[in-house]
Amino acid sequence: MKNGFYTIMAAQFFSSLADNALLIAAIALLHDIAAPAWMTPLLKLFFVFFYVALAAFVGALADAMPKSRVMLMTNTIKFIGCFTLLAGMHPLLAYGIVGFGAAAYSPAKYGILTELLPPEKLVIANGWIEGTTVGSIILGTALGGWLILPRVVQSVLDLQLPLIHTRTQAALLFISGLYILAALLNLGIPDTGARYPRQPRHPARLLNDFAQCCLSLWRDPLGQISLAVTALFWGIGATLQFIILEWAEDALGMSLSEGAALQVIVSVGVAAGAIVAAIRIPLKRSLDVLPVGMLMGAALIAIAFYSRDIFPSEWSIALGPLHLPVSVLILNLFLLGVGILAGFFIVPMNALLQHRGHVLLSAGHSIAVQNFNENLSILVMLCLYAILIGLNVPIQAIIVIFGALICTVMWRVMRRR
Repeated sequence: MKNGFYTIMAAQFFSSLADNALLIAAIALLHDIAAPAWMTPLLKLFFVFFYVALAAFVGALADAMPKSRVMLMTNTIKFIGCFTLLAGMHPLLAYGIVGFGAAAYSPAKYGILTELLPPEKLVIANGWIEGTTVGSIILGTALGGWLILPRVVQSVLDLQLPLIHTRTQAALLFISGLYILAALLNLGIPDTGARYPRQPRHPARLLNDFAQCCLSLWRDPLGQISLAVTALFWGIGATLQFIILEWAEDALGMSLSEGAALQVIVSVGVAAGAIVAAIRIPLKRSLDVLPVGMLMGAALIAIAFYSRDIFPSEWSIALGPLHLPVSVLILNLFLLGVGILAGFFIVPMNALLQHRGHVLLSAGHSIAVQNFNENLSILVMLCLYAILIGLNVPIQAIIVIFGALICTVMWRVMRRR
């Protein structure tokens, strides 16, 4: 890999680390202000809204100037969103500003890979990028859960800094520093030298060009399959962030910090699966992982029937000085397995989609099309989840609904293939 690739990975890691820590802090802030339960998934909805609303424009922006410069500009917007949350803006609006920056950041972040690396290295590069991203999700989620603990931030509160009066505000101060670090790393990303024709600026022209790009990718047989399954995966994956937190509280009696730890277990599995896929699955065999997606849906359904009472409370396994309850150990291993399946499935699909997009379209436009479809799926799934929560549907039934949806769509995709 070229040296610039590792700088891209580092910048992406810290920017994503801040995004995920910020999500946990924003959820804690909603709890602090006694917001209704249906408002929590709306955090992610406000975040991804701009991925959909700006999809026709961010691809042109990513191709209009060096992508390293675009990454620096958009990371700065994410920092501004974090700071407005610290200054007292409503969490939904502030997290929406972060989403605005992230929407413009993504086409440049992924598009630069196709400019920097040859096609045969895209699966490996995606394995590293996804592994790094998942690593940032793991650490970011854990960091967010850790930072909102009163005993952790008490030393910051004792300093009596301006704007820092609560545990959540102290956490936001640290997260702001992560965005600054990511911006500094963006300065070290090299210019790949890739240049594209002058991009149109009229909104109507941009919308028309984007619509043509969408049609091109959906009409391509391989692009259609990879676009459909990645959109489904990211839509349900984003919703699962909130489902796991709700399920951990309802079925297992866990706190927000403990529920965030379960998300970490899943993310560790995704990272492991991504690495295995990067090593074992070449681009030409990417469609071979489709049955894994169906198995992942079945595993998700099985989670709905798990509870802390499934094993006798006295059953435990000694791990050195620790005695871990069997119910907890089995749960962690199962969630780890679900994550491994997810990581092994999504990396080849992402690489195939990026390759087809790069062949049919430009780098920035292909990623913008991918983001539009994936985040439109996220919006639909989050709205569905918020409606189900508002109707007081049991969380176990919601898990079964989403798992069955994965199995059904994957079965139809496999038949179409």
